[in-house]
Order: sequence, then C-alpha cells, then structure tokens
Amino acid sequence: MSDIQAQISLLKQTADPAVADAIGELVEKGEDHELNRINLLDFAARTGLDEERVISGFLHASQLGLFDLTWNVLCPGCGGVLDAHSTLKSLRHDDYHCGLCACGYEASVDEQVEVAFTVSPRVRRIAAHDPNTLPVWEYYKQVFWSSGLDFDNESVATLADEVTLDTLELPAGEKAVLSLQVPKEFIIVFEPVTHSAQFIDVQGEPTRERQPLSLVYKKTPSPTGATVTLRPGPLRLSLENQAGVRVLPSVFIAGDAMHHLIGKRKPFVTAKRMLTNQTFRDVFKADNLNIDQRLKITSLTFLFTDLKGSTALYERVGDLAAFDLVRAHFHALLEIISSEKGAVVKTIGDAVMATFIRPEHAIVAGLRMRAAMDALNVERGRDDLVVKIGIHEGPCLAVMLNERQDYFGQTVNIAARVQSLSTSQEIHITGPVIEAPAVAAILDKEAITPIQKQAALRGIADKIVVYEIP
Repeated sequence: MSDIQAQISLLKQTADPAVADAIGELVEKGEDHELNRINLLDFAARTGLDEERVISGFLHASQLGLFDLTWNVLCPGCGGVLDAHSTLKSLRHDDYHCGLCACGYEASVDEQVEVAFTVSPRVRRIAAHDPNTLPVWEYYKQVFWSSGLDFDNESVATLADEVTLDTLELPAGEKAVLSLQVPKEFIIVFEPVTHSAQFIDVQGEPTRERQPLSLVYKKTPSPTGATVTLRPGPLRLSLENQAGVRVLPSVFIAGDAMHHLIGKRKPFVTAKRMLTNQTFRDVFKADNLNIDQRLKITSLTFLFTDLKGSTALYERVGDLAAFDLVRAHFHALLEIISSEKGAVVKTIGDAVMATFIRPEHAIVAGLRMRAAMDALNVERGRDDLVVKIGIHEGPCLAVMLNERQDYFGQTVNIAARVQSLSTSQEIHITGPVIEAPAVAAILDKEAITPIQKQAALRGIADKIVVYEIP
C-alpha cells in the first residue's frame, strides 16, 4: 500500500468514505494545476458529492498533512490574490492594495477571503510549489487569480490573443526593451509577481515618433504612478528587474474584452463559510483568530435557542431523567445545525448559539428543531420539552473570547433578545430574515403565515418589528 493510500485509509475514519476516495483519486491522478488552490465547490460539483461533506473531508485531509490550507485575500474588482496567508491569524487589519485595479480594500471575510487547498509538497510535488518556474499564463491562472475566476483554456486564449499586446519573462537583475505599437486605448503594464502597474492613456492623433517609457521593478511594489498620456504609435518600453525574483510584465488593453474575462466568476469557499463550518471549529481550533483580531463580517445569520422552564423540568422529573432529556435535546439540535450548514458557537447552560451563512439555512434548522422536540415529547408521552428559538441576520465582528472563536456586535445582541420573546413553540425572526426571498419561499411551502408585531428588546433603545412563526 502506498503512503497516499495509507493516508486515505486513515482519512476514512473521520471523513465520508466517498469523499476520501475522491480525494485519493485526485492526489494520485490529478494534473498539477488541479492540485493547486483547489476550489472545493468545483470539486463537489465535478464529483457529484455533497459540498459540506467535501469541505469536512478536505479539512480532515489537511489535518493529516495531505493538503496545505491557505486564506487568500482577493481583490473584488479583478479577482486577483492580493495576499496569501497560511493562517487566519496573520490577516491584517489595514487595507490591501490591488495594483491592477489601483484600489485599496479592507479585507471582509464575507466574499473577499478565499479558502483554498493545495496538495502538500511532502505528498506530491507540483509545478505551483515552484511558482517562479510557471509559464506566464499558468502563473496568472494558478498564482495571481483566485479559484473564483471562471478562467478556462478559451479565456486564456482570449487574454493572450485579444487583450495582451506583449508579455515578457524577465529574470532577476536583467534589463529588456519592448518595442510596441500602442492603439488608441487605455493600456496597463501589469507585473503580477510584484503587483506593480503603470497606466497609459493613449489618446490624440497618431504619431510616428518612438515614445520612451522606463519601468523598474523592485522587491516591494512601488505605489502605482500617475497615468502617463501617450499618442497612438510606437512605444519603446525599457524594463529593469531589481526585484530579486523573476518578473512577468504584461501589456494589457484595458477594454471590454479584459473586463468581460475578469468579470466571469464562480462560487468558492469563503472565510465566512469556513468559520461557520462545524468541522473547522472542531478540528482547527488553534487556527482561528488572535486575541486582538477583529474581522468584519457584513452579513451572518444567528440562531439562539433556550430550553423553556428547565429548572422546573429538573424538579418535575428528577435530576437523572432531566439530564438525559437535556442531553437528547442537545444531540438533536447540534445534529440539525451541522446538517443545515451551520456551526455551534457555544452552549450556555441549556442554550445554544449557532451561526449560518444564510437566513434560509437557519429557518429550516429552526423548523426542524421544533419538529424534533415534538418527536421527543411524543416518545415520552409528555409535552413539556419546549425550545425557544430566535433568528436574526446582520453585520458583526469575528473575535476571540475565552479562547474560543466568537462573534460580537448588535446583531448578536438582537438575536439573543429575539429568542427570549418566545413563550412556547413559536419561533421569532426579524425583518432581515423574513425579507430573504428563500425564507419567504420556505414559509410559503410550509403554509406558515408569519405574525408581525413590534417588540421592545432589553438593552435595545427602539422597538423593532419581529415576526412570530406559529
């Protein structure tokens, strides 16, 4: 048995066996580029496997050393990788700058941080482990652009033939000259290794005179210079590489064809989705945040539960029976949360705090929780097991509290208070939750008519509109 097969056998002890087999097939037979920055949602679609099981499988495989997990900060404009981190702890608070788009961005973990997996060089060596050896377009595909760019062979051909005037591989310490004819277009001389860019606005009457322009690449990317204005005609572009590594200056026409290419996007696993994944929270506790980190999340759905009258329940049925009952209730809730793409943040007494990527996952989980409690009551021949549920969606901060990755902000406070409005089996949700189109469709399918009401929440200044799900 090979080392890879032995590791896949180990993987099957914690991951879905079908996912483990698919991972083994990929590692042994996949092409090099298929093993670099693997887009797990692509992988799930291609293999016909469940997305959550695939994410869980790759997390367990990373723990075994099969893959290296990276957190890549993306430019929302062009989809380029602005920085790659081996741990979320090194994600910076300050802005990330994209040379190609000439814009700065504060990293939001919602859509701007991609979680990708690359086969470990200890398991199998691939070309991307030595990025300085990759041909120019493979460098763009595998290193500069993220797995969220829908970049196939046809796209590369279009980039090379229609968008690019010229490109050059310039070794460290060397100089070169490109002689070009520049059309009446907006031109970008972009270098993806140092993320350096020079913008050229070509306008006016054509000229036959050779127009000179010199660029020097250094170890740290220079601030993007002011746009140079040239006339259509010959350009003598002098390039010098002082960066200490090979550079790949490329002369692009920044027109419709280029914008169309970089505008083609596909889903990928975001940092938000990973933080809201139960396997990640269980397996990678040490790779969460530093104590002083505050990561902005623009939208996350929170679900709070609490067991109604648990003190009275203990008195009524006795400590031992109540303990078993509470444990059965927790088991049911945690299983539902995980199966609906959620994660448990913490349990406090008989209460649960959970997060979901989208409101529809939380509402389905809430309805399933209610049904699970009904089933437990029927099984016992009583109706005293009642879970109060509240759901709210909004912005928050991901933080570390008490050595655990947690969340902070008014959204969290409101979600907790909304749960306290429930007195029996009804669920309370807020406006942002019910306004999600998928939530409305779920309630309509279940023939549930929400009851709108105003509620005063403790610690919240103004009354808010809530909806009771009877």
